[in-house]
Amino acid sequence: MNTELLCNDKHSKLNPTRVAKVLHPSSEEEVIAAIRHAVDKNLPVSICGARHAMGGQQFGADTLLLDISGLTQLHRVDDQRGLVEVGAGIMWQELIEGLNMQQAGRDLVWSIRQKQTGADDLTIGGSLAANAHGRGLQLRPLIDDVEAFTLIDGDGRRHRCSRSENQERFSLAIGGYGCFGVMTSVLLRLTPLRKLERLVEIVTTDQVISVLEERIREACLYGDFQFSIDETSPDFLHLGVLSSYRPVDPSTPMPATRDELDAKDWESLIHLAHHDRAEVFKVYSDFYLSTHKSLYWSDTHQLSVYLEDYHSQLDHECGAEVPASEMISELYVPRDHLTSFMAATAKLLKDGSVPVIYGTVRLIEQDDQSFLAWARQNYACIIFNLHTEHDEAGIARSSDAFRALIDLALSFGGSYFLTYHRWARRDQIEKAYPQFQDFLKKKEEFDPNQRFQSEWWRHHRNLFQKP
Repeated sequence: MNTELLCNDKHSKLNPTRVAKVLHPSSEEEVIAAIRHAVDKNLPVSICGARHAMGGQQFGADTLLLDISGLTQLHRVDDQRGLVEVGAGIMWQELIEGLNMQQAGRDLVWSIRQKQTGADDLTIGGSLAANAHGRGLQLRPLIDDVEAFTLIDGDGRRHRCSRSENQERFSLAIGGYGCFGVMTSVLLRLTPLRKLERLVEIVTTDQVISVLEERIREACLYGDFQFSIDETSPDFLHLGVLSSYRPVDPSTPMPATRDELDAKDWESLIHLAHHDRAEVFKVYSDFYLSTHKSLYWSDTHQLSVYLEDYHSQLDHECGAEVPASEMISELYVPRDHLTSFMAATAKLLKDGSVPVIYGTVRLIEQDDQSFLAWARQNYACIIFNLHTEHDEAGIARSSDAFRALIDLALSFGGSYFLTYHRWARRDQIEKAYPQFQDFLKKKEEFDPNQRFQSEWWRHHRNLFQKP
């Protein structure tokens, strides 16, 4: 049996999908040849990168799967304009290391502005397919970091897309979940590398927005708030660790070493998050407070430790009868409604039937460039990782909880991220994304033969075909 043909996402492991064939192109020419082969054989095509996405957008049953992780080209930095062309399959850590090596010894070094959090081995193309975001305090989603990209359409034709050339494809493909073609290379906007000082404080949810606004006035560039996940405590979703990062004088010497959480530390924290959520907040907050005023580089401080397949060991240690994983969802509310939203969410999740394993709050600026924009105004972003058992009852509990969270966010004039699951109702999608029906029509217009398919697209197509 060719096990490669049975695909699944790496994190939730709730998307088992058997594809017809897997190809690993290492160049744009090979991508074009693969699509022309699919045309000849009348095969639908799906596109994957690092396989972390949880919404089913990277796989389609019986598709020709193009794994773009071999498109790792890194061209020379344009140090006059702060731009670099990279293969869409390059991963974030590889990109950061490559940029630093290429510019070693220079006074001015260009590097990334932001990356999505949680894991580093995600491809640039995959991050752009979801129009992801990071921890920037005044940054828009990743579309704002893209000058141009090359897209191969369903006939194997090449399109260079930017804000001045093929503008509509530009706005559709970023945040388009692979529905409009294969992104092969990306011209990224960079920013000068800076030295940053981490500021750490314990605050409550009602203070988060005002404190972050104050840190912005102090020139902080990045920040987030990690909240308590202990549902037995009055501090549940209320008390948390707020970290922010501000530039320091470029001449400030950087330490040779510093205390950081390594893989073993994160393994211990994840174990505590499942078995002692009061203790995990104490351990985490104590560590972060000990790093107050530590120094970091503006690119590598965005990297993080990701423990692949950690839940298998957890399940074994606790003798779980049903395998489990954490499902993620990201909700958005206007910033002045954050306190009320979190209080309502605490009531919703207080019984612990769907444990919160991790949660954070970030800021995002409005996106007015992508067609399927999720950041329709300046939002507070709230991310929940919910423990999900892989049986019918466990999946039902999590899907019900996430639908309830979406309803809460919508009631406060907010939204949610389409990336992580396909559990939202049609009315929720239509309220959060009033342009979604038009998005599906654009898919038909730009891909009339439905060459690019995935379980994500099939689900939404079928959902919106119902009366």
